Parts: sequence; C-alpha cells; structure tokens
Amino acid sequence: MKETMCGIVKAAAGPGLEYRTDLPVPEIGDDEVLLKIRCASICGTDVGIYNWSAWTQRRMHTFPTVIGHETTGEIVAVGKHVADRRVGQRVSCESHIWCGTCEHCRAGRPHVCRNMSLYGIMQGGAFAEYSKIRADCTYVLDDALTDEQGCIFEPMGSGVHGVEEAEVAGKTVLVAGCGAIGLTVVTACRVFGARQIIACDIYDEKIAVAKRMGADVVFNSGKCSIVDEVLRLTGGLGVEAAIDVTGSPRALNDSLKCVMACGRLVSVGLPGEPVTMDMTEDLFYRQIRLSGICGRRIWETWDDFTKVLKSPLYDMDQVIGGKFALKDYQQGFDKMRSGAPGKMFLYP
Repeated sequence: MKETMCGIVKAAAGPGLEYRTDLPVPEIGDDEVLLKIRCASICGTDVGIYNWSAWTQRRMHTFPTVIGHETTGEIVAVGKHVADRRVGQRVSCESHIWCGTCEHCRAGRPHVCRNMSLYGIMQGGAFAEYSKIRADCTYVLDDALTDEQGCIFEPMGSGVHGVEEAEVAGKTVLVAGCGAIGLTVVTACRVFGARQIIACDIYDEKIAVAKRMGADVVFNSGKCSIVDEVLRLTGGLGVEAAIDVTGSPRALNDSLKCVMACGRLVSVGLPGEPVTMDMTEDLFYRQIRLSGICGRRIWETWDDFTKVLKSPLYDMDQVIGGKFALKDYQQGFDKMRSGAPGKMFLYP
C-alpha cells in the first residue's frame, strides 16, 4: 500500500480547491473499509464547495479535507469489526452518514438523522486514490453495473426517492425539468408503473431525450404556459402527481397548480431562494400533499434505482457529460460551472 496519495482538497476557508500528491492514505477504524477509488463524479455541491457557498460555510469547518461524495470504489481493506463486506467488492457510498441512535435513526429514517455527517464535506471523501468510510454506508454493486453507474446512485437517488414519495403507480404524472436527474425521474416513473408521464423543460433537446426515456407527452415550458398545457392534456382535471426537479420558484408554483385536488406535489430540486405560494387557494382548499425530498431512503431507494438502471429505457449516455483525469479536475469543474449538461467524471 502506498503511504501517500493524490487527491483534491479544500485547503482553507474561501474559494478554490487544491490538487495534492502528498496526502496520507487514510487509516481505517474497526468499523470502516478502505476503498481504492475507481471513479467519482462532480456534484453541484462540490461546485458550491469550490465557490465557498453559504451552504458550504455552514457545514465545512475542518481543513484540509478531501472532497467528493459520488463514487465507485473497490474495497482493499476492512476493519476488524466488519463482517458483511470483503476485499474485492465494488461499492457505491451513501453520503449521509447517520448516527444510528437518534429518534429518526431508531424509527427507520436515517436519511434525516439529527446528527448527520456528510461524506466528502464534513469528513474525507472520494476525490482521491483512496478513501475510507464506515462499512455500513456502502452499497455492494450488481456486477452488471458500470463504475459510472455506481457513481450516480447518490445524485440520481434523490430523484428516484421523489418517485417513491409520489407513489406513481397507475397515476398521471408531471415531471418538470429534464436534466440528468429529471430524465432519471422519467424512466423511474415508467419502471414503477405510472399510467401517463408528461415531461417539460425549456430546452427542446432535453425533452426529446425525455420522450426516448419513457415520457408519453413532452412540451417546451419556455414556449407555453405549463398550467394551460397540462390542463389541456388532462381534460381540465390536472395530474395526480407532479415531481419538480428544477427548484425554480415559478416552476414549483406552476406544478402545484397542475395537480388535481387531493393530488401530490413532490419537490426534488432545491430552491436557491425562498418560495412564495398562495397556500390557501392552491394547497389547502385543494388538499394537496406537498413533500420535500432529502437524499435517499436507505437502502430502499438504492434497490429501486438498480431496477431503473437495468431498464432498457435508461440511457446512461445522456448522463455522462465528460471524463477527466483527477489531476485535470479544473476542466470538469469549469464545464460544470459553465452549465454544460451531464455529470463530469474524475479518474485517479
């Protein structure tokens, strides 16, 4: 085993990242595993860490810290108390490191643990040659899945969680936003039995892909009223469930108005600003169930996403935006910051 490794670190408070070649290989504890990282992908959260966003400032206090939390790694060492993982297994990682003792964890809701630590943010992460993580925070990958597919369990899992929350089977569903996560939502709706899937985005090329990945009807929401179009498509009734992946306050309000009485609105995209709604008219009087999504159900969402990834409708080529050597991380971050579509993958 090497004594030092390369990796990307947040070296200090403030904008920027550093590529280092002198980082110590992590030493694992009794309940941890050591991973040789096969690939990792850049998240919008990583861009926020690069930019030193307000969200990052509230959560990141230890420097230097290796960042990165979307990954596939091979187990190369296990702690002495680890019984259900072995050297040679390929795993993905759950970034929400739960405590196991709070009331939420005890009630089977570890994804909203009160004492949550965050892999790659509050503790060392995956943008390196090696990484350590608690063994029970790893998910053993099906041999049929690629390393890149293993990376996207974490980010795309939030979209699949939204589909689970919407209980789409037999329903007419609106999916607002057809980026990588939105496309995953479209296919997941099809896999889990939605009766009709309506998808919209402001880019024609994205809605064309949504059609190929399982949507029954698509339209450009930048060229028409979302509400008018959905009501037209549903005979004035509205959809039984809407899943917003945009985080746009306007899109959230439009999606809410598209939902029929006693239907559901699930918000997957994170708004970057406060959202104002007419809750009396649009929510209360129509008895709409509004849900926000936090991460993934552990491990139910992971099993569900495996089914989605194996669907012939799921087009992984639409998810991959670029591949870069770890040392060339700046190119991947620049593409992300420019708004380029798809996930950017890094390889140690």
